[in-house]
Amino acid sequence: MKKLFALITSIVAFSSPVLADEDKITKGFKSMDSMGCMLLRECTDNVKRITSIQDIKDRYPYSDYSSVADEFNDIISAFDKIGVGVFLADSKYFPVGHRGVYHTVSNNFFLNDAHMHRQGILMSVTRHEGWHAAQDCMAGTIDNSLIAIIKPEDEVPMIWRIMAERTYPEHAVPWEAEAGWAGRTEGMTAMALEACATGAMWEIYEPTPLTREYLEKEGYIK
Repeated sequence: MKKLFALITSIVAFSSPVLADEDKITKGFKSMDSMGCMLLRECTDNVKRITSIQDIKDRYPYSDYSSVADEFNDIISAFDKIGVGVFLADSKYFPVGHRGVYHTVSNNFFLNDAHMHRQGILMSVTRHEGWHAAQDCMAGTIDNSLIAIIKPEDEVPMIWRIMAERTYPEHAVPWEAEAGWAGRTEGMTAMALEACATGAMWEIYEPTPLTREYLEKEGYIK
């Protein structure tokens, strides 16, 4: 088992105006400081709870979500069952390059408002960050700040490992490679989250030897 930082992020470049109206943010918007303020729920300006695809449709009335609506709702439903909150947040809180973030401490997931008008991005980010929530579940419970890989590393298609190696620090590659795979695979994240919600995570997904050793030591698996 390894510990990862509490922030697991998806990456893409973007820019938008910087405002300065939250005194808790000392290093300006679009910084790790502003994202931390959002994650701690101390900064909530234009941060809206999402309960279904309808909330996304209401925010972007001219966008078409018809091809992803059912899967998105399946993931949101599973999030609700396991206690993960989903929010659409102002882009000012996200550092440049971040489209979404799952916070393993608070178990909240935030989508960057600047990008979610495109159904493809909405779905890939939701799947990717949702997979991190499933990894959180694999590590015993979402109530700790640990995450564990779900798939054996040799099962992850090489393209996703290569992309992760080009994008993330070396220590994060195993987790990010399979999350990248899940982000582009319909139904993969929804299935893993449902396994978590039903308490069958370790029956449906065989833990890796190191993860199983940890789970048995901590009493999660008898």
